[in-house]
Amino acid sequence: MRLKIQWLTVVVGFLSVVSFSQSKKNTIIPKTYVAAKTTTPIVIDGDETDEAWSKADWTDLFEDIENGIKPKYATKVKMLWDETNFYIVAKIEEPHVWANLKQRDTIIFYNNDFEVFIDPDSDTFNYYELEINALNTAWDLFLSKPYRENDNVVLNDWNIPGLKSAVKIHGTLNNPNDIDQGWVLEMAIPWASYKTSYFDKNVPIDKFWRVNFSRVNWQHSIADGKYERKKGADGKFLPEYNWVWSPMGVINMHEPEKWGYVYFSSKEGKDNFTIPQDEKVKWELYNLYRFQKEYNQKHKVWAKSLADLTKEPISVEGKILKPILENHSAGFNISVKSPFSNQIFVIRQDGKIIQK
Repeated sequence: MRLKIQWLTVVVGFLSVVSFSQSKKNTIIPKTYVAAKTTTPIVIDGDETDEAWSKADWTDLFEDIENGIKPKYATKVKMLWDETNFYIVAKIEEPHVWANLKQRDTIIFYNNDFEVFIDPDSDTFNYYELEINALNTAWDLFLSKPYRENDNVVLNDWNIPGLKSAVKIHGTLNNPNDIDQGWVLEMAIPWASYKTSYFDKNVPIDKFWRVNFSRVNWQHSIADGKYERKKGADGKFLPEYNWVWSPMGVINMHEPEKWGYVYFSSKEGKDNFTIPQDEKVKWELYNLYRFQKEYNQKHKVWAKSLADLTKEPISVEGKILKPILENHSAGFNISVKSPFSNQIFVIRQDGKIIQK
């Protein structure tokens, strides 16, 4: 089940209730990856055997988005970067490679697809999504806020200027008479796509961005020699599988605070990255934000005391946090001073975190 564009409002509302009904503290630990800088040219042709890719590590194999069950087919990714592009190659195991959507910006996840989610400044606002199927048909869109916020804006007609992508099929596309190995998707996404202004210097040298990858895989049937999504006895399409790099704990990719951390190292060789402690402080603020949303859905008002949201002490790496809840006419703020940096972080009722 997916959350996409505004005509899915009813579905979004239902899934919001589901995701906020979690009574336990969220313990999702995002994955990390160090993307090395490359000076070796990369030809975007769907071939992962380029010399540059030989110097990059594969991610862990993808997992089920929600429950940790090992997916039926393997998926893994490599990442590199240079001053112009963010490079991604995905290796997708699939015994039946098929696709029929050929028009850009159609709902690509109605085919098996591969998806990229990017939030450059890690505030869950103004993030980007890209979906590509085995025909190399792209759907790229910009979201002002996660779908859980009712006043979000989804720009479906936004395109990534200069995007390069290529697919290489290991087998035969749309042929149900044989067994395939899968497909490889290679792409170069220009940093300029993520500029907030003409003079914005947004190449993340020795910085991290929040990133996640998702693979949608459908059960299929064959009719008149062609693949199609499989339907159940009730005539409705069976639900798809959602396999991701960094698990979400819920069937919803649109919680950017749970996405992985990709660190763009200026070194061509190996480098290390550890998630900053202040990021873990932010995770705790998002837990309180979810508890507050849950409380509001149940009681139709915002909680006025943190004791209404949790009875447990809140700590990060053995350091006790002392958050402060403030209500106002438009909602609430929850602020906390980091015991690691003395930075003050504030989360608003719309989920945006502000640093003071």
